[in-house]
Amino acid sequence: MCHYCGCRQIPLIRDYIAEHELVLDLGNRALEEAGRGALDDAQATVAEMRAELLSHWQGEEEGVFALMRGDELYRQHIDPLIAEHRELDALLARLDLTRADDRVRLREEVDELKVHISKEEDGIFPVTLVEFNGPEWDLAIAAWERAHPGRTIAVD
Repeated sequence: MCHYCGCRQIPLIRDYIAEHELVLDLGNRALEEAGRGALDDAQATVAEMRAELLSHWQGEEEGVFALMRGDELYRQHIDPLIAEHRELDALLARLDLTRADDRVRLREEVDELKVHISKEEDGIFPVTLVEFNGPEWDLAIAAWERAHPGRTIAVD
């Protein structure tokens, strides 16, 4: 993850990155729980991870991604990310951690999620610094807030 462009100082991007860290923590926690045989706990943690991802994805897709998809260059990068969101959602929805092969699959998906997050944090998010002005940021923040009812972006 880059730390040089300054996008982490933008409150919306900072919050997206915090959500990335949270879902990775949840994925790792589910793997740890499954590894020690606490399969019910692991399944509940996966459900929590999925719920967090659903609101996260809604905010991204209706905000930053929607604003950037108007440009073909960015659409070529964003459409595959959206497809990855759908694929992971479908997997998490049907995952049964009582099955050994699903536990292996979860480990693989957590690793793939790290790659996915890197594409967003090292590719898409830095571009917002040069592509977005006040109105675009306002729209992107409004989309995040719609996806996270009762929460607001904390502007430092």
